Amino acid sequence: MKIFPAIDIKGGKCVRLLRGDFDKFTVYKKSPLDQAKEFLDLGFKDVHIIDLDGALKGKTVNLDIIRQITSYHNLKIEVGGGVRSFDSIKQYIDAGVEKVILGTGAIKNKEFLKEACKKFKNKIALGLDAKDGNLSISGWKENLNIKAIDYLKEINSFGVSRIIYTDINRDGMKTSPNLDETVKIAGLSNCPVVISGGVSSISDIKKAKELNNKNIEGIIVGKAIYDGDIKLDELAKEINA
Repeated sequence: MKIFPAIDIKGGKCVRLLRGDFDKFTVYKKSPLDQAKEFLDLGFKDVHIIDLDGALKGKTVNLDIIRQITSYHNLKIEVGGGVRSFDSIKQYIDAGVEKVILGTGAIKNKEFLKEACKKFKNKIALGLDAKDGNLSISGWKENLNIKAIDYLKEINSFGVSRIIYTDINRDGMKTSPNLDETVKIAGLSNCPVVISGGVSSISDIKKAKELNNKNIEGIIVGKAIYDGDIKLDELAKEINA
């Protein structure tokens, strides 16, 4: 199972939000570039990056920082946050990003998602961010009366290469991930699924692995790293375990 340590960028700094609330965030000392270097040095191969400024503004904001991070060639980076045009997708791919995560743009406009999957084959990931099973968009500011499962059924044939399923109620709360809902998504999805939101300990990683679900590709770890609940050297041992 792939382990994706997370970097959330706001104002050029590493931050973590609490349940997606842009007014409740913690700023951490290390720059995004230094944090990515630490992940690389410890043997991590995959990194999950969200441009929070981009998520709010609906456009790419921190491209220069992400371009610097991709200069560490051994890191496979997935990036999301405000990607709502083909130009933004191309900018990220040209910068060396492995997968571009679409969220609001894809959910508001399914044709955009469909075309993106055609134009950028195997490069498009889809972020399904759900609160009580219903999708949230626009930096989690707008809650929709659409079930994540129902939306997935509509777009399942488009050619998305990865789904990141986030339980917003658990994100940043360190209350363990919502494995039950993720398993449901994985059971329906035509592409691999990544677990997101709520990871609090190495035990959560082990429980995810014990699912032995071939369609669950990996797990994202964020706040628990930055708060010191999970030591990076201990987490690194789980990469190939």
